[in-house]
Amino acid sequence: MQKDIKIAIIEDDENLRFLVSHRLQTEGYKVVECADGNLAEEMVLTEQPAIVLLDWMLPGKQGSEICAALRAKGFENLIIMMTAKAQDPDKIDAYNFGASDYVTKPFNMDVLVAMLDSKIKYVVSHDKSEISKFGDMEHHPNTHSLLKNSKKIELTILENRILLYFLKNINSIISRDDLMMVVWGYNSDVNTRTLDMHIVRLRKKIEDNPDRPQFLQTVRGVGYRFQV
Repeated sequence: MQKDIKIAIIEDDENLRFLVSHRLQTEGYKVVECADGNLAEEMVLTEQPAIVLLDWMLPGKQGSEICAALRAKGFENLIIMMTAKAQDPDKIDAYNFGASDYVTKPFNMDVLVAMLDSKIKYVVSHDKSEISKFGDMEHHPNTHSLLKNSKKIELTILENRILLYFLKNINSIISRDDLMMVVWGYNSDVNTRTLDMHIVRLRKKIEDNPDRPQFLQTVRGVGYRFQV
């Protein structure tokens, strides 16, 4: 299937870059590559790929710096950080530099392709990234942020994933297990308390009264429902 979608791979490990590039081209994506942090920014701004796969550790410049610089220059497409297993996603968020999502290395190629395919399906296929509106808010998933009364509220990567899933399943009851699978992925050892903690944080950002949520409601004994 010819997807005609361009993906930039910014990775200094030559073997990994070759493997990812080869697989994505086999899947029908157009690929541009870069191994150097100092050259990456210019390449992305020139090529304007739909998705950037950006390594965290690069010679010349760190991935987080490149990501922040691209966002500052108005690049709004998806930027997916490739990180080492040891890096906790919430630590990534602590830098708040505008990554859309992350994938941990070593990753399974099939999982990476599935992730990219699903992103393409609901982000790139829309003219402008999939902006959802509810209440007095707008959700901008690519830059993981909310606009509330013209004020920008930053979401962490995991909060962004949770909200995105709810917005795709409005008014449906979502079990905790389903939500954990979507947000943390396969074979995750995350527990329900961690999920509930993220829900509490998300409520503080979207609800006028987090103790009596209007949107993100708890369904006792089952999970949650996003009521609009």
